[in-house]
This record gives sequence, C-alpha cells and structure tokens, in this order.
Amino acid sequence: MDILQIVLLGVIASILYIIVKDMNSSLAFLIILVTGIIIFLVVVQHIATIFKLIETLGKKANIEGMYVETILKIIGIAYIAELGAGITKDAGLGSVSSKIELVGKIFILVLAVPIITALIEAILTFLPAA
Repeated sequence: MDILQIVLLGVIASILYIIVKDMNSSLAFLIILVTGIIIFLVVVQHIATIFKLIETLGKKANIEGMYVETILKIIGIAYIAELGAGITKDAGLGSVSSKIELVGKIFILVLAVPIITALIEAILTFLPAA
C-alpha cells in the first residue's frame, strides 16, 4: 500500500464515519478503529525496515547494542502510545487519551535514563578534573 492508498482509505473511512455516526455510533467507532489498525499494520512493515537500518548503522558505528535497542524501544513506545491515544481520542475519551500520552512519556523517560547517564559520564571524562 502506498501513501495514496492509505490516504484514500482514511478519507473513505472518515466519510463513512460521518454518515454512520448519527445512525449507529458504535459502528462508526468500529469503522475508525479498524481503519486505524489497518493503517498501523501497513506502516509497521516500513517501521521494521527503519529499525533494521538503525541497527545496521549502530553496528557500523560501534555503538553498544544496548543503546540502539533502547532507542528502538523508545521509538516503538512513542508510536504505540500515539496510536492508543488517537483511538481513545476518536472514541471521545480525551482524558484517557491524555493519560496514555503521559504514560508513554514516562516510559520513554525511564528508558532514556541509562543513555542520559552514559552521556553525562562521557562528557565528564572530557572535562579536566578540578
């Protein structure tokens, strides 16, 4: 599926949602949910390619595997949290959506702490001792 097909799917789903939402709000939400899942599954294939590229670049640059793996996890958390927040927002649950976004940010911060620590330690080794 290329971008044109994905956009067309989104536009058709949006039109169906607008038509169906007054008659059956559950079905309208289901249309949006299924459309979001289809789009996500299509994009996951492309994301996997990007992950492989990042891993390859990390190996070429002799970056420790833990750091590359952590970065990939952070990217995954960001995308999953965004998808979940978007779906709950579409369902009219803005407060749940904001909680999902907050939890995603907290998980990203937790994963980033070792990288930040290593970065600070590397910077300190370059500074002259006082």
